Amino acid sequence: MGRTCLLVVSATATLGVYGLYKIAGIVYREWSSPLRVLPGTKNPSFIYGDLKELWEEEDKGTSGILVEKYGTTFRYKSLFGISRLYTTDTKALNHILMNSYDYEKLPESRVALTNILGAGLLVVEGDKHKQQRRIMNPAFGPAQIRELTDIFVRKSIQLRDLWAEECTKQGGQGRIEILSWLSWTTLDVIGLAGFNYEFNALMRDSKANELSEAFNIIFQAGTSVNVMLILRAFIPALSWILPEAGDAEAKKASLTMSRIGEELLSNSKAAVSQNESLEKDTWKTRDLLSLLVRANVATDLTESQQMLDEDVLAQIPTFIVAGHETTSNATTWALFALSSQNPDAQTKLRNELLTVSTDNPTMDELNALPYLDAVVRETLRLHAPVSMTSRIAMKDDVLPLAVPFTDSKGVIHHEIRIRKGEPLLIPILALNRDKSIWGEDAHEFRPERWESTPDAASSIPGVWGHMLTFLGGPHSCIGYRFALVEMKALLFTLIRSFEFELAVPASDIGKKAGIVHRPILLSNPEGGSQMPLLVKAYQPPLEEP
Repeated sequence: MGRTCLLVVSATATLGVYGLYKIAGIVYREWSSPLRVLPGTKNPSFIYGDLKELWEEEDKGTSGILVEKYGTTFRYKSLFGISRLYTTDTKALNHILMNSYDYEKLPESRVALTNILGAGLLVVEGDKHKQQRRIMNPAFGPAQIRELTDIFVRKSIQLRDLWAEECTKQGGQGRIEILSWLSWTTLDVIGLAGFNYEFNALMRDSKANELSEAFNIIFQAGTSVNVMLILRAFIPALSWILPEAGDAEAKKASLTMSRIGEELLSNSKAAVSQNESLEKDTWKTRDLLSLLVRANVATDLTESQQMLDEDVLAQIPTFIVAGHETTSNATTWALFALSSQNPDAQTKLRNELLTVSTDNPTMDELNALPYLDAVVRETLRLHAPVSMTSRIAMKDDVLPLAVPFTDSKGVIHHEIRIRKGEPLLIPILALNRDKSIWGEDAHEFRPERWESTPDAASSIPGVWGHMLTFLGGPHSCIGYRFALVEMKALLFTLIRSFEFELAVPASDIGKKAGIVHRPILLSNPEGGSQMPLLVKAYQPPLEEP
């Protein structure tokens, strides 16, 4: 008993000394930080700093208020009053995103993502990222997405038919929780397009339910704001000393994902091996994982350039996120916007889509529809699935600024000194809604703005669409073409077939922060992520006699 007490006292003392050491380090870094010359927030909370206000901005869809209050570039307070850089300056962001070796993801973010996704392309940095990206790029090129479009359309039609049945069951107009249905659809899509595997999520197959449930558990783990979450980020050892109630469930879900992933990889390797002698345009060579497996054993790669099996396996959750979670959320927000934020745009879009004579458009036919493209762009600008990300400086550096700032002594600065180890926030949604770029109506859903894109938007360092939704530089989203065409196929099929209205007041729709921003009902937050719409079959107006 006495020995146990001594061990407890010793452990407590060690943690206390470690805590004091961390606090001393924070105080010194704050005192010596080059960010002190920047205008800064007032630090409303010693523990949370400005994080609650930042999260509240994202959840309420009011991104950009801090920019209006403090300017394009300022410092805000993170955990325990630690200063961090916040900037929507496009010149500074371009420097950060293009120099990916000098600005990496935060270690704590990488740990969290690794727990969810494994050490795949979304997590790894440096030469490892460069290696994986080189091997994976061909699988996400335009030619490959063109081949996969038939899957996008086929699954969209299956969803359409199931919704038509639901509407009939409910007397002609159905109340449908669209997020779940879209999530099942995009899971089916990535099953076929990613792995040549039929999950049958739309038919509520048990294997698909198992995978969907595993993802839901992991995505929701650790997203609530609480003191323990803050302490675990501050002192990583607490993750195993004081585990939270949801940790065991999340670990079990991660094992489920790993087991299914290993099965998919094994099937893909077997299919590639069996089909080596077949023509390259046969179906089994066209799913993303088979292409990756084939590319990884290409004769022009040395053994040191090839990815290990564990690295290939880690891409499977990456594929699922790229083709499942983000796209279902983006399409959900598109239907929300067309139902409540701008119903006239829904009518205008439907009129354009009905000019197409086929229910099975090709990628080129989808991309040739200008208003559909504008609706997708406006959705991804205003409702970017991922609202912010972070980087940490790997060396001392200087950030150039397009918009200078004036310090407290009246000195004008055209650049910012950055110290090695300095964390920086990349506010994706705030830049996408920046009024200095998009105008006073930047927070409104108006697809027509894309008929004449503001000149200032050309300075945004994004890989697509004059926005930061898919980021830019070497770490830009590899699956952006996949997501865009899949989203267009879904909207093409659904808007042609149905009329949509919001089933609850627009003021009742909120957002829940996580890997992606999912919708919730503010009147029923315990009900989980949801977006209820009233759906009825579109009836064309009768022609005049």
